[in-house]
Amino acid sequence: MLQRLANGLNLAFDMAGSGRPVVWLHAFPYDRRMWRPEFAHRPGDYQYLAPDLRGFGESDMFRNGEAPSVELMADDVALLLDSWDISEPVAVAGLSMGGYVALAFARRHPGRVAALILADTRAEPDSDEARAARDQQIQALKRQTAVELFETLRPKQFAANTADRQPGVIAEAKAIAEGQTAEGLRAALTALRDRPDARSGLGEIQLPTLVIVGEEDTATPPDAAQALANGISGAQLVKVPQAGHLSNLEQPYTFNRAVAGFLLRHFPPSRVAAH
Repeated sequence: MLQRLANGLNLAFDMAGSGRPVVWLHAFPYDRRMWRPEFAHRPGDYQYLAPDLRGFGESDMFRNGEAPSVELMADDVALLLDSWDISEPVAVAGLSMGGYVALAFARRHPGRVAALILADTRAEPDSDEARAARDQQIQALKRQTAVELFETLRPKQFAANTADRQPGVIAEAKAIAEGQTAEGLRAALTALRDRPDARSGLGEIQLPTLVIVGEEDTATPPDAAQALANGISGAQLVKVPQAGHLSNLEQPYTFNRAVAGFLLRHFPPSRVAAH
């Protein structure tokens, strides 16, 4: 579906189910299609909502004069909820870039969040080395395709044996990446490069929080996930065996079992009417 927001932006999204809302925010360089396993394993009495973040999939690009940022992406999510009259606090789940947006959403719209799920992500900003790598990727995308970028990222996206065990997972991720535009990816890389240091605000998060990480994630490794969990009071950390950076695609059963248990404990179904 495509929704025109109050700021004039068109945001694409999928929605399924009824009950308490859970918002899913995708990773770079993908779109809402990466959450197919989550929609397939959705517990009853929950409404899942997954947008294409600005510049990805079928959503509009950042507009001229706008500095791309995870904050603007987070504000788009708030406006999407407004457009569907979802005023009750939601659970927000994000993986990698989606985790950065989820943290920005919690900072900017704290009254709208009831629970957080942060997967394969970190609170630290980019190091100088990582910022330089983003700059190189931005320049490369002036001549590269999205698939070529995916191939350069691929070694850090998956566990070492995923190609042998689950070649279909890599093919699916590649197909999703292939649908992105160089313009949208360049803008997102700018937003990722310039995102703020979220560590100082972790202590202010007074929400049930689940941190998930693939045991073989080399992009945002388990020690970064541990630091993130340590910074949020009461946060639960789950490590997913035989998974890299895209833990939900590589090990969907383990990932969604952890999510379902967390939601049932900390964001239980209610009798609130569906939106």
